[in-house]
Amino acid sequence: MQFYYYYYKNKLLISDTHLPFRSIEEKTVSTYRGYIYRLVNENTDSSKMCYYVTHPSQIFSHRESLKLIWYKGSVDYNLPDWLLKSIEENRLICLNTAYPDWTEKLDHIFPVFHDNIGFRKWNLTVVGLGDVGGSLITGLRILGGKYINTISIYDRDKNKIKRWEYECNQVTDSNTNSLFPRILPLKSEEDLFKSDMFIFCISTGVPEIGKKVSDVRLIQFEGNSKIVKSYAQKAKDCDFHGTFAVVSDPVDLLCKSAVSTGLLPDQIRGYGLGVMNARANYYSQKLNGHENFLEEGRSFGPHGEGLVVANSIKNYNEEISNYLTEKAKKANIYMRSIGFKPYIAPALSSGAFSIINTIKGDWNYSSTFLGGAFMGCRNRLLPYGTQLEYYKDMKEPLFCKLEESYKQLLKFKP
Repeated sequence: MQFYYYYYKNKLLISDTHLPFRSIEEKTVSTYRGYIYRLVNENTDSSKMCYYVTHPSQIFSHRESLKLIWYKGSVDYNLPDWLLKSIEENRLICLNTAYPDWTEKLDHIFPVFHDNIGFRKWNLTVVGLGDVGGSLITGLRILGGKYINTISIYDRDKNKIKRWEYECNQVTDSNTNSLFPRILPLKSEEDLFKSDMFIFCISTGVPEIGKKVSDVRLIQFEGNSKIVKSYAQKAKDCDFHGTFAVVSDPVDLLCKSAVSTGLLPDQIRGYGLGVMNARANYYSQKLNGHENFLEEGRSFGPHGEGLVVANSIKNYNEEISNYLTEKAKKANIYMRSIGFKPYIAPALSSGAFSIINTIKGDWNYSSTFLGGAFMGCRNRLLPYGTQLEYYKDMKEPLFCKLEESYKQLLKFKP
């Protein structure tokens, strides 16, 4: 493949087509040590604006797919050493020029803590102060002092706003050097998007305890979808440039509903997979010889039906992985069977920990846009886009399961 090299806005661009920018020779490019942008032109319905390249195959394959986490094959790509080194050093970014404002991305970074000497604490907005929302802001208050400045809260029930402002601001440590984000009550929806991250926690149609249901998450979809679309539209109308986070069920489908309003897919992240990974870890601790799940195991897919748990990437065992998958999927049904709504672990494992890790630019389980669907996997948000964890040792039977789950998510039309 023939590459052309350009210098624009003090950035190095690589393209396989001619562009109207100042061209430079490869011998000059080979000494460049900054971030490099591999330009592609793909349909915006099936490709986000930017992501980190983690394998040489991604330089040639423009279309987003599960190949971003595993590529079957060992092809000699005959790439120059300086380009391979940029992948190893996390300096190569794929940028989609099909977005009208793609050149603005060259000047914009996500304000995460990772490699950011000018880091400014984030301001968050949480909407929906039910069981999950209340538990979430409690977790963020306790854990987020180093990375979160304020947590603005809103609910149409004004007494819930009063309650959580009153209670959470009283969660403190007697040591005067402890840091806690301030909880700020919002009086109206006009101020919802004056923040770095908007967190959607509204839920409707949650079945009462004792009512037998097969999948609570899908029952909630119809009502929650209409509401998340209305807030996503408001974000779009406000020219919101922050992160639009979805915690309500079903996370992956609601993210797809939100992106249909015109928000950038790069802006939207779903937080539901963290608790499934935590549940799989809980059950793995009960199996002799499989206590190292957090290090070796991984979880993929949606928060519910379609979930895929791997006991280990390198030492994949299908029987154990299937067991952990089923246990994680049915954990919420078990909790309901003993008379309680399962919301504490989701609010903390999927919500608080994962959101804080996103702000830090650290690895977390969340759903991000991948080729037309929101697919949950381990990833991190870095200054120039999302990096998906790449698995060179993934076994093909596991990848086939991921493909089936991914195909089902692609079929969903909001």
